[in-house]
Amino acid sequence: MTDPLVIFTPSGKRGRVARGTPVLEAARQLGVDLDSVCGGRGICSKCQVSPGVGDFPKHGVTVAEDALSPWNAVEARYDEKRGLKAGRRLGCQAEILSDVVIDVPAESQVHRQVVRKRAEAREITLNPAIRLVYVEVEEPDMHEPSGDLERLARALEDQWQIAGVTADLGVLQSLQPLLRKGGWKVTVALHAARDGLAPTILRVWPGFYEGAVYGLAIDLGSTTIAGHLTDLRTGEVLASSGLMNPQIRYGEDLMSRVSYAMMNPGGAALMTGVVREGIAALSREVAAEAGVETDLILDGVIVCNPVMHHLLLSIDPYELGQAPFALATSEALDLRAAELDLGWHPSARVYLLPCVAGHVGADAAAVTLSEAPDKSDDLVLVVDVGTNAEIQLGDRRGVLACSSPTGPAFEGAQISAGQRAAPGAIERVEIDQATKRPRFRVIGVDLWSDDDGFAEAVAGTGVTGICGSGIIEAIAEMRMAGLVDAGGLIGAPEQTGSDRIVPDGRTWAYLLWDGSATGGPVITVTNPDIRAIQMAKAALYAGARLLMDKRGVDAVDRVVLAGAFGAHISPKHAMVLGMIPDCALDKVTSAGNAAGTGARIALLNTAARTEIEEIVGRIEKVETAIEPRFQEHFVNASAMPNAVDPFATLRSVVALPEVAFNQGEDSGRRRRRRG
Repeated sequence: MTDPLVIFTPSGKRGRVARGTPVLEAARQLGVDLDSVCGGRGICSKCQVSPGVGDFPKHGVTVAEDALSPWNAVEARYDEKRGLKAGRRLGCQAEILSDVVIDVPAESQVHRQVVRKRAEAREITLNPAIRLVYVEVEEPDMHEPSGDLERLARALEDQWQIAGVTADLGVLQSLQPLLRKGGWKVTVALHAARDGLAPTILRVWPGFYEGAVYGLAIDLGSTTIAGHLTDLRTGEVLASSGLMNPQIRYGEDLMSRVSYAMMNPGGAALMTGVVREGIAALSREVAAEAGVETDLILDGVIVCNPVMHHLLLSIDPYELGQAPFALATSEALDLRAAELDLGWHPSARVYLLPCVAGHVGADAAAVTLSEAPDKSDDLVLVVDVGTNAEIQLGDRRGVLACSSPTGPAFEGAQISAGQRAAPGAIERVEIDQATKRPRFRVIGVDLWSDDDGFAEAVAGTGVTGICGSGIIEAIAEMRMAGLVDAGGLIGAPEQTGSDRIVPDGRTWAYLLWDGSATGGPVITVTNPDIRAIQMAKAALYAGARLLMDKRGVDAVDRVVLAGAFGAHISPKHAMVLGMIPDCALDKVTSAGNAAGTGARIALLNTAARTEIEEIVGRIEKVETAIEPRFQEHFVNASAMPNAVDPFATLRSVVALPEVAFNQGEDSGRRRRRRG
């Protein structure tokens, strides 16, 4: 009699198995992705499947109603206590009796796909470093003396084919009472940073543990720290939060923190302490939001720039402050979270992605993992906009990367009315090119400032200042309205025809909002504000142009703006300023916090860790500090949009007035009168 044929969907894997083979065992024989924590004991329900009945012409089989063994007592008990969806069977209990087509639902797949919100983003394959398994351990026997850990290791090898496990001291200290409490049946959390490596026992529960274990993906930026608490069973993000990097009190940009460490004995250790405290506080915050205990956080991934990397690890960043900008290590690191005082489970692990170069860090590697420029069919420029901008240019032929010191202006610092993105901050600006009058929106309110009901809508927060996206749009709108020239100078009222131009020392400012009547601030855009943005955007553009020189191109096919700030930048306004190279506006997209997404990919898929380590080794690093043409590009990029590059694509859709306010009687008289 021919052995029954079993066909698994959606994988399409098929094969013949002996009559009476459990579905779970058949799946293992054929390499089908069917989950199980209890090892086929009918406890965990992870191996649920949906058998088909009837004709399947596509597969050339007809499935009888009795193709699987009848519903048994284990399934009945499970259905009574917890419920099975209609048509579902437990793969460890149902046996194959004749030809059958079996669907493995997404939630029963070990390496299932985790949905990402952006349509163009790659899916995440779920393959975390943490794995839960249930085992039954032999009781101690005086005639065959061996340790409890050794018998647990033998059970793991016999029942799960997992060999060579090790355990931390903390696990060993609690193992004996847990084994006895569970009646020699325990659930074990195993950690393997790479596929094929011998795992480590991180935690043991008596009996069958049905709960979740968690991981944290952390983007440690120079200005903010963002964390995403993730269920390692499902890949679902349960809570996300962010806080200001407490190191900011020692310097707003990276080099000022390096200088602080150089100039103050113990300064580096001080900054290490506060950033670790910040991550621990963030961990407690997201755990509390999700209603879980921090000791259930068993794995984590941290991405950060090189200076943050060294300070987190308590490595003096002195060498990163001077050429040749040598890293203590650029390799990926697998560490115990306790070594960094993060407040997670005592045996929890943390993975740091590799750094690309002296000023291109693990955060850039995470962006690479998320946006995959190395897999792009067209030439893509990926810009992670922040206090320090990481820039990548590449396609399947190769990837180049550099870092540009943009400073904190894009985040509202160094701006006269600047502030962080918070309720009440101006985030969108439009200026009527005929009347020169502005309208704007603030964070937390959907209405524009000239809409009915705006005053009532902002009564709770007020109009408090202007954030990074707001100042970029304001300056770009001023450029398009002829209020500021290409060199960054604001014209006088007579030159611009606007009564919104007001005196500001020896120069002029543009009045966005006058809240003085209600005790609020007067918000203007000043020449120093424009200068700060010019310097930041010039550094950004010069870095991108340098990579284009290295690649031998004058244009890119598309641009991806990454970073929490990059997600809020208007492509048109960014291009009017000349922040990014000329490109069709519909080819400029936002990736949101791509570094955070890359961290989550590495958290949920250990294969991605191996992948990014290999990719980073192939990225060509460009050091802007020693490139002769960087300064030339920087000077040209100080103009809006650029003094040399024509920006023909932009000019075909946006009119930029040819005005100049650095000469003429009105502007000269103004300067002399107030001099």
